[in-house]
Amino acid sequence: MIPIIDVSPLLAGATDAAAAETTGAAIGRACAEHGFFLISHHGVAVELEARLRAAAAGFFALPEDTKAQIAMARGGRAWRGFFPVGGELTSGVPDRKEGVYFGAELADHDPRVRARLPLHGRNLFPSQVPALRGAVLDWMAAVTRLGHAVLAGMASGLGVDAGYFARGWMHEPTVLFRMFHYPPAPADADDRGWGPPMASGPGTALTRTRVSRWGVGEHTDYGILTLLLQDEVGGLEVRSRGAWVPVPAVPGTLVCNLGDMLDRMTAGRFRSTPHRVRNVSGRDRYSFPLFLDPAWDARVTPLPGMAPPDDDARTRWDRASVHVHDGTWGEYLLAKVARVFPDLFRDVIS
Repeated sequence: MIPIIDVSPLLAGATDAAAAETTGAAIGRACAEHGFFLISHHGVAVELEARLRAAAAGFFALPEDTKAQIAMARGGRAWRGFFPVGGELTSGVPDRKEGVYFGAELADHDPRVRARLPLHGRNLFPSQVPALRGAVLDWMAAVTRLGHAVLAGMASGLGVDAGYFARGWMHEPTVLFRMFHYPPAPADADDRGWGPPMASGPGTALTRTRVSRWGVGEHTDYGILTLLLQDEVGGLEVRSRGAWVPVPAVPGTLVCNLGDMLDRMTAGRFRSTPHRVRNVSGRDRYSFPLFLDPAWDARVTPLPGMAPPDDDARTRWDRASVHVHDGTWGEYLLAKVARVFPDLFRDVIS
């Protein structure tokens, strides 16, 4: 059972230190046992959620060639924009989803942009859905604030002070946001898990037409913390204690899960848990993950006194240990990005 945690004692203005400590302990248990939990009483306005959902639905309802006007290839090194169904890979297999990549909105004169850091820059927004820009940027700001509050609770659960993350690897976090649309999975998938062909949209460098029955296959997130708004359709599953467990779609909650860098930071005490999505509802599914991750140049190392587990590479879904990485967060992320969008990475980043 995925726990639901009331995080209101962690939010700005909360004054009950004992309640905050209790919440931190609950977060710590959830991180150690599941790597996933739901957060309630998170303080993000219902009206903002409604704006985001409406604007996203408006965008994904556009014709394919219209959506392709903001294709990722046009975002350059900032790595922003739209990709069609089948345009993103998980373990080399095209996902049955389409989406839009966003990130922190940075002006051309920002030092990170002038230094040509990948995944930094301006977003691409469609002129046909003018409400999308405000909804996305307001949502990112609100959920980023929430994420820092949750990190303070995690710090408490780890036995370090609440400001530990903010002073260290998260002093200038990498903030990325996605909008995803999952068409229903086919009932006639073949024995390899492939569904019938789907046409990719024009205006992109990605033209694969054979896509998986999975909206997204088994994977872990890369960074520190993911905060996800899902809809009532469901389909998200997490691998917990050796079994696949549905993550319920509870109104008024956000899903919180951990990434590889938090696993590395805690030497495996908090695990980045594999998860996947398959939409068998017969309806369209929409989800909105925000990734709150380390500063681009941060070198994430284990907390003092923690040693990584010996069995990490054998027990992880990809047989690759996060504990052997010896570089910056930016280097780790780029290595992952190269596998997710290999064609675009070759054309834009490399």
